[in-house]
Amino acid sequence: MSAPSTPIPVSPVSPFPPIESYGFLSDCETTALVAPSGNVEWLCLPRIDSPSVFGAILDRGAGRFRVGPADVMVPAARRYLPGTMVLETSWGTRTGWLIVRDVLLMGPWHHDDERSHTHRRAPTDYDAEHVLLRTIRCVNGEVQLTMDCDPMFDYGRLAGHWEYTDSGYHQGLCRADDVDIELRLTTDLRIGFEGNRAIARTLLKDGDTRYCALSWTVHEPPHDFAEAYSRLVWTAHHWQHWLARGTFPDHPFRGHLERSALTLKGLTFAPTGALAAAATTSLPETPGGTRNWDYRFSWIRDSTFTLWALYTLGFNWEADDFRRFVNEITSRYVDLQVMYGVGGERDLTEHTLDHLQGYEGAGPVRIGNDAFSHRQHDVWGAVLDSVSLHAKTRDRFDERMWPILVHQVESAAKHWREPDRGIWEVRGEPRHFTSSKVMCWVALDRGVRLARLRDDRQLAERWRAIANEIHADVCEHGTDERGVFTQYYGTDTLDASVLLVPLVRFLPPDDPRVRATVLAIADELTVNDLVLRYRPEDTDDGVDGHEGTFTVCSFWLVSALIEIGEVERARRLCCKLLSFAGPLGLYAEELDADSGRHLGNFPQALTHLSLINAVFHVIRAEEEYAEKFGRVQPCSMP
Repeated sequence: MSAPSTPIPVSPVSPFPPIESYGFLSDCETTALVAPSGNVEWLCLPRIDSPSVFGAILDRGAGRFRVGPADVMVPAARRYLPGTMVLETSWGTRTGWLIVRDVLLMGPWHHDDERSHTHRRAPTDYDAEHVLLRTIRCVNGEVQLTMDCDPMFDYGRLAGHWEYTDSGYHQGLCRADDVDIELRLTTDLRIGFEGNRAIARTLLKDGDTRYCALSWTVHEPPHDFAEAYSRLVWTAHHWQHWLARGTFPDHPFRGHLERSALTLKGLTFAPTGALAAAATTSLPETPGGTRNWDYRFSWIRDSTFTLWALYTLGFNWEADDFRRFVNEITSRYVDLQVMYGVGGERDLTEHTLDHLQGYEGAGPVRIGNDAFSHRQHDVWGAVLDSVSLHAKTRDRFDERMWPILVHQVESAAKHWREPDRGIWEVRGEPRHFTSSKVMCWVALDRGVRLARLRDDRQLAERWRAIANEIHADVCEHGTDERGVFTQYYGTDTLDASVLLVPLVRFLPPDDPRVRATVLAIADELTVNDLVLRYRPEDTDDGVDGHEGTFTVCSFWLVSALIEIGEVERARRLCCKLLSFAGPLGLYAEELDADSGRHLGNFPQALTHLSLINAVFHVIRAEEEYAEKFGRVQPCSMP
């Protein structure tokens, strides 16, 4: 039976848009979030984990960039142009209609005369243009347009100073003391400066067009609307061509898979192949609370989920780039951390930005993440499983990685008996977390497979013996008297991480302990069918307050229910979860089970990865049903 949840207050007068309402833009080097009002409220330059120049999502005074009707803040409709990362917002006023399209431009590869200073992966046919483009069209009547560009550098600490260039009123430069980034605003509007703001106003009539381009490198922005429109079309076609490389089933859930794929690509840092966990920092897991973390880094834990999803969808190039990033990390730093910077940085020391109010007052705002120094024993299993996913034959195995992989397997063999911080990076006392032991078994099990691939039978036999020892230990100490796998040894507390037991093939899905565990979590660790990571009141995680349900865990439950044969229950839950997607098809980290409100950093890579896994589980179950009974299984909506 689902337990009651703690009510989450929703302020009817909050100046902050709901987290799920933001539009997400990316050029695969940096990202931006656009509010329904037309405000760009999050943009970090020059890359995803750099200081923000627009940070209104964390403090209304930390910088924003609005384009829209002068007197209307709520749009009539918003959408992505199909198959793209181009956001379209439609406005209806008393006198006319306006359409604004926002995009971070992509263009052809432009490092022909000199090599890139940032790219470590093989060059492709395209590259980031380092331009935020906003095009405007009046499609009916007339509309009073306003533009207000108010950058605040270094997470809102430094106001910029504007000055004109030699392009009349159509271009301005914004600088701040001791900041390397220089912003150039190019537009066919007439710009004026008021303090640290660049503003413009004009009346648009039926058929009129305008554009604004904010750029931050030497690459030229568009200099008229025709060029702006052409580069927007090029970018839209780039995203559509990229998506067409994927393999998507002809199924009603296809749209969710495509948007998840585009989101994952958008969270990829193209120069290195790293995947950021989310685009933001410090969006709260609890409204007004302190569970606020920086997720703009790449977690080793996510490597298996990432590679499985990308390979399943047919995006082998992206999967290989991320695999090479992980290989590069493991070869550079033999002793693995939980996470790294998207450029491979090791030191992610956490700081608080006390000058920022935080989203709806949730503080502190953090940059960096001290979890990088935590001991988490799941990292070895994640790396070995990700390599195993790729190395199906000896020809696909990178022999240079073998000594490094041996070290990771031996690390799991050496440390599996020790306590750690667990998959959720708890800041309380280390424990003997069951899921960590399971992932140590994964490291040994996949190591055995790779050793056999290399005909190293002696090493395979030794590792198999250790894997069997871990397996027996987990089965003996990791379950309660009901045969349900628990959070850590010696407790009866539930934890959603043990849903990985059948998904990583630690035990077969028809094992009674697997079935008991999956059903216990479905019945006892849920609120309105949505899964909690654990109950904070029963877990020493070192942080005060409650939190919402973890959407990744709910999608894991869908997959696990399919595994144990509870297909109809899984399909109902999957339909319910898909109905909770934000208006643009995006997910944050958590959901409030009562209101459907999204909580935590946004958009969240691991949520979209688990969505892909769950949806494919459902689709394959439907195909098996159709093959068995000769008809499609009806979908029971919640």
